[in-house]
Amino acid sequence: MKAKSKLMPSLTSDKEAKRFVETADLSNYDLSGFKPMHFEFEPKTAALNMRLPQKLLATLKVKAKAKGIPYSRYVRLLLEKDVDINNNSKITSSTVTHNRRKIT
Repeated sequence: MKAKSKLMPSLTSDKEAKRFVETADLSNYDLSGFKPMHFEFEPKTAALNMRLPQKLLATLKVKAKAKGIPYSRYVRLLLEKDVDINNNSKITSSTVTHNRRKIT
């Protein structure tokens, strides 16, 4: 018979979480309620302003709400997935434009 899983402790800081992960046997804990997280480390320095049909925007908002994220982040995730910026070797700093001027 399998032993009952332990409840996850409430961790209030990154330091506390790091110490817990380094010392705990996570196989003793029920992690079934955990969801994958997408961490965003790169600063957002560019802005995008676009016009969309109202129906498209409404649909984006519904889908984002179902995923539990803001719709602007959902749109950014869709763009990142389509463009795959981390693996697109054709984009270099010389092709990036800022304030309508090409940066070389």
